[in-house]
Amino acid sequence: MDMPLTPTVIPFSNSSEECNLEADFQYGFYTIIYSLVFILGLPGNVSALYFLSRQSQRSRSSNIYFVNLSMVDTVFICLLPIRIYYHNNGNNWEFGDVTCRITGALFYANIYLSISFFTFISLDRYLAVVHPLIFLRLKSSKYPLFFTIVIWVISCAILLPLTLGGPLANVSENSSQTSCFENFSPNSWQGRLIPYNVCALIFGFLVPFTVIAVVFPVMARRVCQIRKSIHRKVALWIIGFILAVSLLCFLPYHITHLLYFLMRLKYIQHCSASNHIYKLRRITLALVSLNSCLNPLIYFIPSLSRRLNHQKTEHIKRVYSVTDDKPSRDKFTYTLTDVPSQQEMDITLKAKAEWVATPCLSQRLQ
Repeated sequence: MDMPLTPTVIPFSNSSEECNLEADFQYGFYTIIYSLVFILGLPGNVSALYFLSRQSQRSRSSNIYFVNLSMVDTVFICLLPIRIYYHNNGNNWEFGDVTCRITGALFYANIYLSISFFTFISLDRYLAVVHPLIFLRLKSSKYPLFFTIVIWVISCAILLPLTLGGPLANVSENSSQTSCFENFSPNSWQGRLIPYNVCALIFGFLVPFTVIAVVFPVMARRVCQIRKSIHRKVALWIIGFILAVSLLCFLPYHITHLLYFLMRLKYIQHCSASNHIYKLRRITLALVSLNSCLNPLIYFIPSLSRRLNHQKTEHIKRVYSVTDDKPSRDKFTYTLTDVPSQQEMDITLKAKAEWVATPCLSQRLQ
């Protein structure tokens, strides 16, 4: 790096002291994480878009959520080289304020659009498993398209005023270094940024995460009551994956962001604690981007599950025995063939249904 690194400086209201927030590890850390996300996430999301655009996938009602989620991730990943250069340059922005506004807005839009689509995917799967009749009525309607439009309209209504409301590239008072979408002045934190941060923390994360966390155990209980249902198990795996990504990527970031927000509002005025919060926030801000390279896995869960289930059943051979005797409990014999070892095992199950042979059938059997 050609220029000296300038720490973030925050003043404390109860004293004349200032606290220097430093995290020198962040520059290499961001470069490694973002490069990894770019290398793995770009081909993964492009493949996912191709997979989701196939005719067999377009017929699914919830497919529009997956397509939009993949599109958001793809746009985010394409912007990562600029972020890599920015952090590798000591958090010094050289592309102008307009570019900062666009890339910064899209960066944070990825976080909250991903959470939003996660929530509606979870609700869609919840209805399909727990309330199938309601799901079938809604499936024939255009409700996924409607909710997708609502998500985009709300996101634009929040981001456009922030993007057009003033400069988001800030020049440090102690040097000529320019920051993008960070290191805002105390006046900005206590004025312009308060409603956006409160809205993001409550409606952008807390409410959606609560919905996902509540839906998962309810579905798990329902699936456990059903012995064999690959479709319900797939739905549970999808929501379980969403919950895992939320716990890994989104929850740590929003906890540290809440603490950082309180620090900026001067509710936390201990310099040592502020430094720890700042470092943790830098780490979690990088880790939140991992969702973009993990999300493609969710698109292939249904296809992979159906394929595994088909492999288990394609070598099952049923043998029925029908007699003209009096109604009695019959037996079904299943012959399972194990392809690798070519071994056969017979499983005899008692049928609960009673079969009654008709006179015509009895004559034929005789």
